[in-house]
Parts: sequence; structure tokens; C-alpha cells
Amino acid sequence: MTIAELTPPAVEPVTLAEVKAHLRLDTNDEDTLLASLVRTARGYLEAETGLCLIVRSLRLYLDDWPEGKMIQIARGPVQTVEAITVYDELGAPVAVDAAGYVLDGAARPARLILPAQPETARALNGIEIDFSAGFGESGADVPDTLKRALLLHVAAMYELRGVLSLEDQPGAVPQGYDRLVAPYRLRRL
Repeated sequence: MTIAELTPPAVEPVTLAEVKAHLRLDTNDEDTLLASLVRTARGYLEAETGLCLIVRSLRLYLDDWPEGKMIQIARGPVQTVEAITVYDELGAPVAVDAAGYVLDGAARPARLILPAQPETARALNGIEIDFSAGFGESGADVPDTLKRALLLHVAAMYELRGVLSLEDQPGAVPQGYDRLVAPYRLRRL
């Protein structure tokens, strides 16, 4: 199972103004750096939790249908399933009629049941499920706890800006960060 991002989020979960207020900065001198640190902190948090903070389009690739009818989607919260594609013997894409699908997008991982699961002729990545995931269209939809974790992380990276290059970030996870994101981490048995 592979998940690829089709479109990046349109906005970040915290605004530049919120970051600057948190850091008590009044100038615009480091706005580019701060915006980059926000993207880095968001990417780190999303990788740690399996969440998409802002709605975006993603594609789930499967080699074959899972045992039973339930398909698990590891990124969430899933808002909608937009398209399902399989490939025929000639390698041509075939759209799957997903009418009547059942989605539990809030579950972790999200669960999808399709009324039919047509065969695919492609051995690898023969099934593609396009979906949208995220809390909402803006930072106002993101839980405050996660926004607070982002602000703490941006502050820690900003503090280390002379020590580590931007490519080497995140260089540190601040104290308290783990407690803020713990309720959102996926637990595996």
C-alpha cells in the first residue's frame, strides 16, 4: 500500500501572523524562513500521526484487493472517495463504479467498503483509490492541540536556525510536543 499526495494543501494550519505572535516577532525579515519552518513542522506532524491537517487530494495504490471487503486507508480523516481505477489486460485504466460505497472516514485508519471489487490485470499498483483527507479547508478546522504542537515545533526549529540548515530540520522536538500529539498517533498492536 502506497499513498501519494496529488495536490498539496492550499494553506498551512497556522498562519504567519500566528507564528510571529507566538515568537513575539514584529518584523517581516524572516517571513520566508518562518513559512518554510511551518511546512517542515506540518510535514513532520503529519508523518508522525498519519493525519492530513488541511484537506487535499491523495491516491492510495493497492496491488490487490484486501481479504474481505474492507479497505483500510492509513491517512485521514478521509472526507470523500473521488475515484477508483483498476487496469485491464492492455494496461488501460478502467473506472470502477463506486456508487453505494460505505466510508468511515473518521476511523483510524479510515475504512472503506465497496459494493464490487473488479479484478485488475496489473501486478503492482493495479488499484488506485483517489480520495480527499484533512480536517478542513483552513487552520480553523484543525484541532487547537495540533496547532499548539506546530507552534512549539516551529519555535524550537527557529531557535536552532543558526545551528542546523533548513534541510536538516527538524533538528529538535520541543518538550511537551509528544504529549500534545499523543492522542492523535496511530497505535499498532
